[in-house]
Amino acid sequence: MRYCINCCIHLLPNDLHRQCFRCRGPNHNNQKCPVCKGENKIPLYADSKQMKLLAVLEVRTDHSESWNGLFCLRKGKLCSLIFGLIIMTLVMASYVLTGAKHGLLLIPSPFHYGAFTSNPSLMDNESLSDIKDHYQPSKMNISYVKDYPSIKLIIDTITSKIEFITRQRPDVEELRKQEPHMFSVIPNKFLPNSKNPCWYEEYRGNTTTDPYATNSYALYSKRFRTIFDYLRKVFWNHLYHYKDKHYRLRCLPHFYIIGQPKCGTTDLYDRLRLHPDVRFSAIKEPHWWTRKRFGIIRLRDGFHDRYPVEDYLDLFDLAAHQIQGVLQSEAAREHSKMNTIVIGEASASTMWDNNAWIFFYDNSTEGEPPFLIQDFIHAFQPNAKLIVMLRDPVERLYSDYLYFASANKSAEDFHEKVAESLQLFENCMLDYSLRACVYNNTLNNAMPVRLQVGLYVVYLLDWLTVFDKDQILVLRLEDHASNVKYTMHMVFQFLDLGPLSEKQEALITKSPASNTRRPEDRSLGPMLPTTKAILRDFYRPFNTKLAQVLSDDAFLWKRT
Repeated sequence: MRYCINCCIHLLPNDLHRQCFRCRGPNHNNQKCPVCKGENKIPLYADSKQMKLLAVLEVRTDHSESWNGLFCLRKGKLCSLIFGLIIMTLVMASYVLTGAKHGLLLIPSPFHYGAFTSNPSLMDNESLSDIKDHYQPSKMNISYVKDYPSIKLIIDTITSKIEFITRQRPDVEELRKQEPHMFSVIPNKFLPNSKNPCWYEEYRGNTTTDPYATNSYALYSKRFRTIFDYLRKVFWNHLYHYKDKHYRLRCLPHFYIIGQPKCGTTDLYDRLRLHPDVRFSAIKEPHWWTRKRFGIIRLRDGFHDRYPVEDYLDLFDLAAHQIQGVLQSEAAREHSKMNTIVIGEASASTMWDNNAWIFFYDNSTEGEPPFLIQDFIHAFQPNAKLIVMLRDPVERLYSDYLYFASANKSAEDFHEKVAESLQLFENCMLDYSLRACVYNNTLNNAMPVRLQVGLYVVYLLDWLTVFDKDQILVLRLEDHASNVKYTMHMVFQFLDLGPLSEKQEALITKSPASNTRRPEDRSLGPMLPTTKAILRDFYRPFNTKLAQVLSDDAFLWKRT
């Protein structure tokens, strides 16, 4: 029940205070009021207004005439209004956040990628948010245009900035200054009677010492602990005793499968390890040269303690034990038998991932890394052999997206991410060289899809600055998929492996393909035709250069 605050008469539910025609202001007399007369009511005064405590259920103070036009709202309506405002605010915030991410905003969303810093220093316990603080943001707006003509202009800008400039190769002494411990562990010469690079290293531990107690691969990954449990059991049986000292055989890989991701490297690895003369590291992809030696386990987790080179060498102990068995056999000692077992390593990041350089090496080269992975590998193994498996970069990117994207995967979402990544890459190319952008850690982390991984020729040319062309075998996944036997024979010949029996060859070449596309990803179908056209335009100049370097037009990928 509602009452007029001045005359106490009953008001209808929809009546407003000002609609009470019997109100006479503050001169109201309780004794003359037909509603109040004779009732025992206690007057209540608030802001010079007399109120009845039991009669008044809704009070509105009248400070000035300007308040007379306001509505008397119930508490329920007021709460509903506030709640509605909160909901509307949350919806708008969600719209802004998701719109900025997926390119749905009606206005351009400012997106800043980090510029290069001249003197980065990174503590081991810094998170990724701390890592980003090492960069000064560049004030560039990104508009997520989706129509082909607009994106074509972006690609034309990128193409106009492309220059393939030969990098300056660093001296060995410069490399030694950067990694003195690595150079103190790995010798300059290896055993002459082993095809694989191996050497004997004095072991100073005693019989109660666990040789793998501090190995970071064993500490940070549960799935590798079984391997190291076995190595502990057999470790002492494989020590070489000479003049009251203990020696262990250490080995590096003879060959590396260096890339690229989603190009069939897993299938190549699975087939190649079936060859009787081939052994691999205990872990398929150690990622030591590119990540673990810098303390990177997962980029999103920031930096951890750096994995020393000894931890990497431990991964080859299983293979080293078998090589040692050949070297110490009677036939080897009597007839100087050569060990023909070779070790491989198959980290698909080795060819392209130099993202960590900015945090550890001085930047004095206009944003370009002064040292690359291949510089250090060549310093220790100038005769190493390298295998590269490539595929159409357009299809590689889509496969990469389907494999690594966690949710909301679709052809449309892929298109959005491609458009955003192209604009980020264009912004970098306006200020920096092609090499600087390809190896820019902040840009690469900001791009929703890994466009840079498909720029094969940029990486290949940098590897060719330190290794001879005949030391690198470049294969195409398309050829491997259509004729496995042919490509495997090319690999066997490249590595100079021994002959195989028909049964062994059939086992290697006729086994089903590894790491194929998941059924749930296959059901999403192909990318949009417009997306494919955009990516074809983007990768075309790089594919053209790659075909020229390899003297093979198949790397133009015109028929795929």
